[in-house]
Amino acid sequence: MAHKYTLGVDFGGSSSKATLLQDTGKIVATSTIEYPSYFPFPNWYEQNVDELFEAFIYNVRACLEKSRIDPADILAISIDAATHMAVFCDENDRPIRNFIHWSDGRSGKQVRFLKENYSELIGKHSLNTVSPMWNLPQILWLNENEPEVLKKTKRIYFVKDYIRHLVTGDFCTDSIESMGSMLADDHKSQWSPELCGIAGVDVDLLPPIKAPTDLAGTVNEKTAELTGLKAGTPVIVGSTDTVMEVYASGAIAEGTATVKLATAGRICPITSNYIPNPQLLNYRHIIPGKWYPGTGTRSCAASYKWYRDTFGEMETVTGQELGTSAYELLNRGAQEVPAGSEGLFFHPYLMGEMTPYYDDELCASFTGIKRSHSKAHFTRAVLEGVSYSMRDCLEEIKAQNIRIDQFRLIGGGAKGKLWRQILCDVLATPLTCTMDNDSSLGSAMLAGVVSGMFGSFEESVDKCVVVSDEVLPVEENVRIYERGFQQYKDTARSLAEIYHKYK
Repeated sequence: MAHKYTLGVDFGGSSSKATLLQDTGKIVATSTIEYPSYFPFPNWYEQNVDELFEAFIYNVRACLEKSRIDPADILAISIDAATHMAVFCDENDRPIRNFIHWSDGRSGKQVRFLKENYSELIGKHSLNTVSPMWNLPQILWLNENEPEVLKKTKRIYFVKDYIRHLVTGDFCTDSIESMGSMLADDHKSQWSPELCGIAGVDVDLLPPIKAPTDLAGTVNEKTAELTGLKAGTPVIVGSTDTVMEVYASGAIAEGTATVKLATAGRICPITSNYIPNPQLLNYRHIIPGKWYPGTGTRSCAASYKWYRDTFGEMETVTGQELGTSAYELLNRGAQEVPAGSEGLFFHPYLMGEMTPYYDDELCASFTGIKRSHSKAHFTRAVLEGVSYSMRDCLEEIKAQNIRIDQFRLIGGGAKGKLWRQILCDVLATPLTCTMDNDSSLGSAMLAGVVSGMFGSFEESVDKCVVVSDEVLPVEENVRIYERGFQQYKDTARSLAEIYHKYK
């Protein structure tokens, strides 16, 4: 009997990945490609959605070429991306400008304005706390600084929805994505005229909100020609990258939480309700009736990427010559440095910080530098600093008294053995790892459930999610990092006063 397949395509902070999934739960082919980011001014972060679509074409073609399957055997396709990223399009459905990345920090002034004047109204409709990553303050910034953008706008998409639009021609979004805009009534999964009014946005500019499992459309002839897909292949609405990662890790029941080392870091327990706490980001799970409220650190794997790009030129060149990654070479040096980096600390506030500070004035820093510190010390300090930031996130989760029996480690950063162990020791809790848990797998699994390739969410997890190992804390390191975490916190508080004084 011929096998059937689904295809999931993810757009992360710096790269896209596609996963071709077989009905047995086996991953048949994957492909990954990076795309550029743009930082035109300090604290700005933008990307070009057309370059993301080029990555889509590349990855889909690569998966088909690697697998040599008949494209007609692909039952459905699903696309995901980070939320909070709006694409403003003109009358020809063409983007008017680069989209503002969720970790962009330019809208701090607008955030303060919203907090001072609209906190009660926002709290009535949104289950989250206003910060620069939400589309509402971003749109206010555009109104004040680039008013021609909104004047020309005829449709507002979100990144994964715009890419899917290029594939199918549809115009819609999903009920989890809409929560990331701060323009919706999260209780009803409907656009809020009141919040849209604050932004000066006509509700008619926004896409209809559907369920992630709804059919959005089918692959059009142009996309079929560009990718090798079969025209008419169903494409579902899909959802956001984080919920797809949570799902792909097998975290679908209460008592489980995910620890995410990706562009951003997240710790998300699975619950049966949202948690009314300003420190937590509240989103519905893809599993009906479940939620994944969580904490977040803004520059997680993004910190290590920044470090590689800024200080790892030699490792990048050598890695290309040896057929390995710059990260692997950097890790080799860092693993020779003792826990605690001999007093060297890194605070990963490259774009300000979310949990527990929600402070856009914070900056990244190395502190405690001594003459004896080598490059390897700085590398390890980056890994430890991000892990301390994740510990800040965990402390907020613990304060909610949510039962957690197992932590599942996800995200690209989790691939590094050294970083997994450091994080495990800093959090002082075992971490369960799975063979594959990226968003593109979650999207392929979702497409499998919708298409009937899998009979249920539970069956998709049983077939596709494979536990690879469990990382256990090293007792001596736990003691070192417990003391280190207190110093990390004290230093953060002291530096915050300086950043605010001289902003």
